[in-house]
Amino acid sequence: MDRAATAEKIAELIEPFNKKGVAVTEATTFAGDLEWDSLTVMDFVAAIEDDFDIIISMNQQAEIETYGQLIDAVTKLQG
Repeated sequence: MDRAATAEKIAELIEPFNKKGVAVTEATTFAGDLEWDSLTVMDFVAAIEDDFDIIISMNQQAEIETYGQLIDAVTKLQG
């Protein structure tokens, strides 16, 4: 799956978690802009892992702060 398709799929997965209806861009941060707590992040990561059939390590999760970084990480993990 290329980066554009990955971005589109992740955008779909974000929708149910985007309670405030924030416009999501490459620079959107999960903690700051979307105001997600750690439980929401864990639920969202689980959804990403299930949908893409990948594992995002805790170290990788700690480095991913924006939507753009998440797209890059998922694209890379898919091989």
